Amino acid sequence: MDRPVPTILIVDDDAEIRQLVGDFLSREGYAVETAEDARAMDEILRRREPDLMILDLMMPGEDGLSVCRRVRATRPLPILMLTAKSDETDRVVGLELGADDYLVKPFGPRELLARVRALLRRASPQPFQPPSRRFAFDRFVADLDARQLEAEPDGLVPLTSGEFELLSCFVLRPRRVLSRDQILDWTHGRTADPFDRTVDLLVSRLRRKLDAASPGSNLINTVRNGGYLLTVPVRQVT
Repeated sequence: MDRPVPTILIVDDDAEIRQLVGDFLSREGYAVETAEDARAMDEILRRREPDLMILDLMMPGEDGLSVCRRVRATRPLPILMLTAKSDETDRVVGLELGADDYLVKPFGPRELLARVRALLRRASPQPFQPPSRRFAFDRFVADLDARQLEAEPDGLVPLTSGEFELLSCFVLRPRRVLSRDQILDWTHGRTADPFDRTVDLLVSRLRRKLDAASPGSNLINTVRNGGYLLTVPVRQVT
């Protein structure tokens, strides 16, 4: 029987951090809930029990230390606290109040993922196995972990790193119009340049490779004044 996907609650007043961290953890196979303050967090906790909380130390209203103390008094929920470099004293206090670990801003996504996985392993007798990240569409199977695209019956389709990142955006959001800005954000993050034409070039190259393996499929459409769209359904496979 498949184990349920762990839910991670992100509590941070910075909307950009909530979005970036949430999107990253979602791509890694976790369910994500976000809250901008303690009040929104309480609303979420009333309707579901997350498996881990990522909690910002500095928030307007009730701060992270107070939230940590209150949550720890009623729940064994693992807490990863986000702090600034100058908050050494508060980090110590946070750990004393029950936080399980802390991460100093700015942080890299891989470091965040390693801490999240470690806390979930400690909280669970068995480590979480992420769900399959193999997705089938048209004549293709995209393996997001192996970073490979296979066309049946021809075999692997060679893609550059940028082309595969773009394909991943479409596969995870099929039949949705994705704007250039959204794609830039998901593939380049904070380094994205709004005038960057990389997306258009990558779409053109990816189209050619998909069309070569599946002639006439027209898998990626251009939506005028909107962006780009993967036109076919996608299903998760083992």
